[in-house]
Amino acid sequence: MVGLFKDIIHRIAPCDEAYWKTLSQVLQTLNQKLAAIAQGEECIVKVNASSVSSISDKLVAFKTKSPPIQKEMLSICNDPYTLAQQLTYIELVRRGGVKDRMGVRWPSVVLIVCLCLLQPCFSEQKKKTTNLEAYVRWFNRLCYLVATEICMPAKKKQRAQVIEFFIDVARECFNIGNFNSLMAIISGMNMSPVSRLKKTWGKAKTAKFFILEHQMDPTGNFYNYRTALRGAAHRSQTANSNREKIVIPFFSLLIKDIYFLNEGCANRLPNGHVHFAKFVELARQVGEFMTWKQMECPFETDRSILHYLHTAPIFSEDGLYLASYESESPENQVEKDRWKALR
Repeated sequence: MVGLFKDIIHRIAPCDEAYWKTLSQVLQTLNQKLAAIAQGEECIVKVNASSVSSISDKLVAFKTKSPPIQKEMLSICNDPYTLAQQLTYIELVRRGGVKDRMGVRWPSVVLIVCLCLLQPCFSEQKKKTTNLEAYVRWFNRLCYLVATEICMPAKKKQRAQVIEFFIDVARECFNIGNFNSLMAIISGMNMSPVSRLKKTWGKAKTAKFFILEHQMDPTGNFYNYRTALRGAAHRSQTANSNREKIVIPFFSLLIKDIYFLNEGCANRLPNGHVHFAKFVELARQVGEFMTWKQMECPFETDRSILHYLHTAPIFSEDGLYLASYESESPENQVEKDRWKALR
């Protein structure tokens, strides 16, 4: 893409010297930006590589230690709003919520048209999307962390207490506009090892959970969530404080929308003209996300909570099922056979 961009600049040079100088500055800034991104991606790869072995060790240790030795979320933070703030901080940092502008802003439509029309030129050399993968891994970790925290306590009353706590955290995430953490928490609570704990759920107050679950219901292509997202976006546009400007969409759905819009609509109309309606919609979605992405977190950080969220041991799927069966005995033969195999 940089090569193609240079070619465009050289073609413009004989026509308009002032515009050529402007584009040359953009190219210089772009090269600096790409170099910084490459360094960031290298750091992410190194961190992930160094953490894989330590995480595996923690999983093994977690299965062999007795529960009282392990710390629990409620011992680190028992205020739902504070935890929701720290989750929001992580979301903003992981998706690049810092001052991150190139200096010269190109119209998104022009960039997206170039990217889509020139796609065949660089499709041979695919690069791993390290930042995207890291963000998805964070979502998955939060899901499993929530499920682990619920399955870990030995007593039913304690497990119900953890469920109620995370319901309140999810509600605070919704109020802040942090829909990605909200969906991760709901997904963790809906995992089979957690949802099968009927006695535990019977002990918890779950009215608010069902309301939140309804908001993130996939029915009608996530109609309720999209309505809530539009409301948060409108609030962000008219907000006076940074806290009210926060919008963190459910990231997997955002990527899916952009993917299907790009793949499902042709780049050119039957008459050969560029399909600008497609690119305008792509630019709207990407531009909107870029605006939300540049939001700086207004919340103070709590190092102990952040450290726990990033490093606390989590159960694997088998570990979750084993803990779940230990908490509430298997109800049918399939569960009994699985429990026996896990033990």
